[in-house]
Amino acid sequence: MRAVIMAGGVGSRLRPLTDRIPKPMVKIIDKPVLEYTVEQLARCGVKDIAMTLCYRPSVIIRHFGNGSAWGVNIEYFIEKTPLGTAGGVAAAAKGADGPVLVVSGDAFTDMDFSKLADFYFKSGALAAMAVKEVADPSAFGVVVSDKNGRVLRFEEKPLNPVSHTVNTGVYVMDKAALSMVPENTKYDFAKDLFPRLLGKLYAFETDCYWSDIGTLSSYYLTNNDVALNASKFGICI
Repeated sequence: MRAVIMAGGVGSRLRPLTDRIPKPMVKIIDKPVLEYTVEQLARCGVKDIAMTLCYRPSVIIRHFGNGSAWGVNIEYFIEKTPLGTAGGVAAAAKGADGPVLVVSGDAFTDMDFSKLADFYFKSGALAAMAVKEVADPSAFGVVVSDKNGRVLRFEEKPLNPVSHTVNTGVYVMDKAALSMVPENTKYDFAKDLFPRLLGKLYAFETDCYWSDIGTLSSYYLTNNDVALNASKFGICI
């Protein structure tokens, strides 16, 4: 299975940390958050990786090269103009011989991606998303699903959330789902593709650690969490 990592984020809310580096390259303890993602993919047996880049792509390319230092193969797809989450992923997924694992490159997680993939294959869905309960869902995409996991409703950053279950930005996408994305057009998962997939979009509930490190406060909190649980994340401090 090919993995596509969305790594084009600017991270404007993390400035000044992101003045010279893209959001996925801010460090959690001793290395970029994106490096943890690559390592986690390798542990789950995913060795074919594509990255969608936009803001300061050379920083990421210099750091990872062809991926051989991590036991993976990495290709890069640079968006000269932003194509949106789905647009960039669809372009990078071309040539994949099966479903594609999509991962947000600017979130920190210890998610077992193989469990999401297993759920996807058993569900018969066109797409499966990893979801998690959080205390404050107002800054995320809120997901409502039935007892079988079928997504019934999806709201991006609602003022009055109807659920505390949120989208983590990790998906398994069938080729048929990605074929619905128009070429060379800005197209987003949440706004454009997911509404078209309702009925064939399923939610996989996870209790993994997950933080989108979207603000300076959440970034520092994540560093603190990881420092206090270093062994859990395979870190020697």
